[in-house]
Amino acid sequence: MERRFIPSPDEPAEKKGLAWWFIISNRKLLVSSEADSTPPIPLVHTLADLGLRAREEAYLGILDGKPCYAAALSDSEKTPAKGIFLDLRLLYGRLDPVLISIAFRALHLLDWSQNTQHCGRCGMRMREKAGLQAKECSHCGHLRFPRISPAVIVLVERGDKVLLARSPRFRDSFYSVLAGFAEPGETLEEVVAREVREETGIAVRDIRYFGSQPWPFPDSLMIAFTAQYAGGEIRVDGTEILDAQWFAYNQLPKIPGKISIARDLIDWFVTKQQAKEGN
Repeated sequence: MERRFIPSPDEPAEKKGLAWWFIISNRKLLVSSEADSTPPIPLVHTLADLGLRAREEAYLGILDGKPCYAAALSDSEKTPAKGIFLDLRLLYGRLDPVLISIAFRALHLLDWSQNTQHCGRCGMRMREKAGLQAKECSHCGHLRFPRISPAVIVLVERGDKVLLARSPRFRDSFYSVLAGFAEPGETLEEVVAREVREETGIAVRDIRYFGSQPWPFPDSLMIAFTAQYAGGEIRVDGTEILDAQWFAYNQLPKIPGKISIARDLIDWFVTKQQAKEGN
């Protein structure tokens, strides 16, 4: 049966019955440490059932008819028996995609809530706003909604080759497609052209939308594009980008894992080239 999640800011008046708990500690998610566990996400009445106390909580919505909560733990909390905290990136392919999506939502909202304790206008305490995924200042009424930072990510093609780059931020020294955040007043297409030009010196054309992915590390929305090479020679600054090269589809370097839309772009390119070669 297909799982159904209904996001909502309207938390039940009281906690009754079993609920899903997406529990975060040091940006890692609590899952069952038993290989055959069903469910892998805690399904309990309250955190007290697990011997835990939350530093921060957030209501997420309804999954399979049961409420979902997010909880951030203090560093002093111990891992429950038969549980383990794992990086969300490592859970891709091991956890139901719906659960991964809810966990992304949980991580994003907990980070936002923790960083939105006081009003940016008057400095007074913020409180949850009924009926909205927002906080309201208890003094001046200023509303704050969860921050979402749009970032583009783009695969640049040059015939049967793809432009991949290595950043000092990348773990394990892999290569990936180019990415960057939108600036005020820019269209997404302008961001694509600027980021490629700034990071590699390459000009692009035929910019086309590919897809999108929420990426709560901490609050990005990745908006993916493809583009065609239009001119220029590769030049990197050695700071933001350490190296960039054109790679054939069958001679790729180490690339990102399958959890990211960056990998979706690269897999799309490989499949496209394989299909051409097969004709």
